[in-house]
Amino acid sequence: MKDLFNELKFVTLWDPIDLGTGNTPKVSAIIDLQGFNSCVLHFAYGSIADTDATFTLLIEDGDDSALGDNAAVADIYLNGTEAGATPLFSNDNTGFKIGYTGNKRYLRATLTPANNTGAILTSAVAVLGHAAAAPQSTQAV
Repeated sequence: MKDLFNELKFVTLWDPIDLGTGNTPKVSAIIDLQGFNSCVLHFAYGSIADTDATFTLLIEDGDDSALGDNAAVADIYLNGTEAGATPLFSNDNTGFKIGYTGNKRYLRATLTPANNTGAILTSAVAVLGHAAAAPQSTQAV
């Protein structure tokens, strides 16, 4: 069996959280892609209490470490779509992924709810792969 453990790096976008009620966007940590040639973002959802909430996912990239030059990632640089990685109110206990193939150094995600009057349990992580230097052996993520 091949060793995947030493080939990947995981970066927490946001810790498990209840976004609560309201429509406040959840902006992820900024991911530094230096030294990696692939990235997949994974969004996990627990209970989504509201029965008519909708969500919008935005993936942005740039070369400034604070993403002062941020721009929405063009669809050509995404594996899958932002809409396809976004839950419906009926998607309790599910996960979605989207891949990034662009050439910018930094990346972030923003999840924006609308019509939300209930709890939204979520977490998100970036999986970086095809490392320029291996092993990526630390177990802390």
